[in-house]
Amino acid sequence: MIPTLYSNYPSLDLHGFDRDYARIVIEEFISDNYKMKNDKLIIIHGNGTGILKKVTQEVLGKNKLVLSFKIDNFNSGMTIVELKRR
Repeated sequence: MIPTLYSNYPSLDLHGFDRDYARIVIEEFISDNYKMKNDKLIIIHGNGTGILKKVTQEVLGKNKLVLSFKIDNFNSGMTIVELKRR
């Protein structure tokens, strides 16, 4: 569940994805939102075994469109992403 504070941000829920498919979907999500000039995004990866969280961090760390990202203070299963401006 996304807290009200972030309810207007575009979000991607990775629950049920494998790591390879998650990589592809995250890249597309970032690219699409950059084109739409959205500067803040939410990626929900859950906690579980930590695989999707790790993949999310790896993809975001390598993507040139990402300005910053951080795990939400109140929900460690969610990452807040800030994109570079055009």
